[in-house]
Amino acid sequence: MTRLKLSDLASEKPVRVTIEIPAQLHRELGEYARAVNGGNPEGAPTIELVMTAMLGRFIATDREYARYRRSGGAG
Repeated sequence: MTRLKLSDLASEKPVRVTIEIPAQLHRELGEYARAVNGGNPEGAPTIELVMTAMLGRFIATDREYARYRRSGGAG
């Protein structure tokens, strides 16, 4: 299987957020979810789970944001 940036899609207690995304992005996220599951649509993570994992990964690896937090900017 291809090594993807997202692998650990742990589920936590959710907070409901409603957003609108372009249809093309929705299709891409669905395809990504299937890729995470080895190409199999059965048992693939939900698009919502993929989106939240991507956002979390983005924030966790953003060096400028980490620098901002270390400087006491967030809080």
